Amino acid sequence: MSLTSPLSQFTISISTPFLHGTRLSKPSSSITSPNPSPLTFLPPIRAMRSMQGQVVCTTNDKTVSVEVTRLAPHPKYKRRVRKKKKYQAHDPLNQFQVGDYVQLEKSAPISKTKTFIAVPVPPRNQPKVKEEENNQELGLPLESMQQS
Repeated sequence: MSLTSPLSQFTISISTPFLHGTRLSKPSSSITSPNPSPLTFLPPIRAMRSMQGQVVCTTNDKTVSVEVTRLAPHPKYKRRVRKKKKYQAHDPLNQFQVGDYVQLEKSAPISKTKTFIAVPVPPRNQPKVKEEENNQELGLPLESMQQS
């Protein structure tokens, strides 16, 4: 009888890319094209390019401080709470006063803290200007408007 084990006859060669530190290539498929088209560049999605807020300070020249209020869920109680943040905005004509509502438009940085431009916002609760009476549309005077 032979004292050698039957496993010693087989030589096992362990050679995998994982042991040598090389990366595996993707398996080729007949479905994929051999020359993949280059990916087109997609610009990053930028949130909050414009915001609305109230002017709270106008002491600096050509700069207004705007307080923006937003609603965010409370981390524990999940109730919506108001969160406020102040932004410095560029006001080239010094046209805004404290209490005005403005819209902040994102722009290239103007200074260290100013990256927004203040734009006026029309008031929300202003009565609409009525056009001329509807009788002018037809060109005929109404009976109630005629003098007897």
